[in-house]
Amino acid sequence: MARASGLSVSTVQRIWRTFSLQPRRLETFKLSNNLDFVAKVRGVVGLYVAPPERAIVLCVDEKPQI
Repeated sequence: MARASGLSVSTVQRIWRTFSLQPRRLETFKLSNNLDFVAKVRGVVGLYVAPPERAIVLCVDEKPQI
């Protein structure tokens, strides 16, 4: 991370510590077994990638732990 960003290792560590970031920890992600999951993801991602003209795209998370 330090090499890629051009920052010193200690600076990166300080930033991680300040914001309680732990990039070395891996979390699992469960994919939905909903048959329409792929279509729904494409629809949501499509709003971010190419929003309708004069549109405002808002994101509201249903799960506070995410």
